[in-house]
Parts: sequence; C-alpha cells; structure tokens
Amino acid sequence: MILASASAASMVMALSTAAAYAVPAVGARHLSNAASRLTLIVAWLLHASVLAWGLMGETPRFGFAPALSVTAWLVLTVYAIEREMFPQLEARWAVASLGAAAVILAMVFPGSELHSASPWLPLHWALGISSYGLIAAAVIHAWLMTRAERSIRAAADPRAGLPLLTLERLTFRFAMAGFVLLSATLAAGIFFSETIYGPGHGMKWDHKAVFSVLAWLVFATLLVGRWKFGWRGRRAVRWLYIGSILLLLGYAGSRFVLEVILGRTSS
Repeated sequence: MILASASAASMVMALSTAAAYAVPAVGARHLSNAASRLTLIVAWLLHASVLAWGLMGETPRFGFAPALSVTAWLVLTVYAIEREMFPQLEARWAVASLGAAAVILAMVFPGSELHSASPWLPLHWALGISSYGLIAAAVIHAWLMTRAERSIRAAADPRAGLPLLTLERLTFRFAMAGFVLLSATLAAGIFFSETIYGPGHGMKWDHKAVFSVLAWLVFATLLVGRWKFGWRGRRAVRWLYIGSILLLLGYAGSRFVLEVILGRTSS
C-alpha cells in the first residue's frame, strides 16, 4: 500500500476534509440550507488546502488519486457557482460524497514524487484535469436529468428541482466545454510532446493516448449527434457515460495500473 509514503500532516488534513464532507453527505436531509452550505464551504476550503499541500508541500506528489481529487474539487466548485444561479439544484449529498471518497483515495494513494521536465507540463496537466472536471460535471447533470425524467414519469411534483430542459441544456454545455479542453490537451500532447515532456519524449501511442483519443471520438460523436440529429435523453446520456469511462481509463486508469497493480512510480 502507498499510504506509508503520505506525511502525517497530509493525513490529518485529508481526514479533516473527509469528515467535513461527511456532514452534508450523511446529514443532508437533516441540515438547513444555510448549515449545509456552510459545511460544504468549509469542506471545499479544506480540500483546497489538501491539494495545495500535495502539489507544493514538503514532497510534491501526483498520481491517479490526486488527479481524481482535483477533479472532485473542480466539480464542487462548479456546483457552488451553479447553486447561486439555480437554487433549485439539489446535489449536495452527491458532490459531498464524491469529495469525501476522492480525498480518502488520494490519502491512501498519494502518487509519486512530482518532477516537472518542463514549465509547460503543469499547464498541460491543468488543461487535462480541467477537462476531467467539466466532463464529470456533465455526468452529474446527466444523472440529475435521468432522475428528473423518472420523477416526471412517476407523476412527482414538477416544481421540485431544476426543469428537465434546463438540466439537459447544462449537461451539454459542460460536455462541450470539457470537449474543447480535452481537444486542446490532446493537441498539445500530439504536436508539442517534446516541449512538454522534454527532449526524447515524443508522442507515444500507449494505452493512455489510445483511451483518450477514443474518448474524444465518442464525445465528438455525441456533440455532432446532438447538433445534427437532435440526440437527447437516454441515447445522449449513454454516449456521455461511455466517453467518460474511456476518459477515466485514459489517465486515472493507466496510472492506477502502474502505481497500484504494477507498483511503479513512473511510466
């Protein structure tokens, strides 16, 4: 297990953050809106400090679990902003549970020591993880959209939660934004790999690249299908889920195999 490589300070910070997330995740139905909002803000700030410590602390580290942790933090950031615009949006327990799980996972698997071969590498990572975050936000909205559709079929109160069409519009906006950043990430990796990773590190068609390109093709098909043929509902959600799984396998999945199964600290 890689837990032994995590410092005591990072473990304390991670456990505190997970506990803060657990309050709205477990007791969402028993907390007032103000209390739930306050606990999420505290958890968000603690999570940001955990990420900053992991990237700029005593021994900067990064890997599949920290990447997922950053993604979860970005999702919560998007949710917090969106909640101000759409007070009917109710996904606190979902994003809080996601945040707690991501922080614990990153504590158990903090990754390998971070070595930047180029000043452009952090930017490349930021683009990639931002695309993860936006597409993860699209997945959560797609889940909310599916749940809203089921509620309508069950003749539930139509005033509860965001309208179905609003959720659908938000889902595709996040998917489009994530696709744009994913395109930029892939283009940078393909055409400027030696600038990003250093001389002698050209573009390699490994499993990470293959899964990422497959995800890009799926998202491109989804967006073209939406624009050209009006795809919506279950078909659109299915394509979004497939693309998201492929993207997850691209970096997080390949790093999981390297770090956990094969026990290697670098690819």
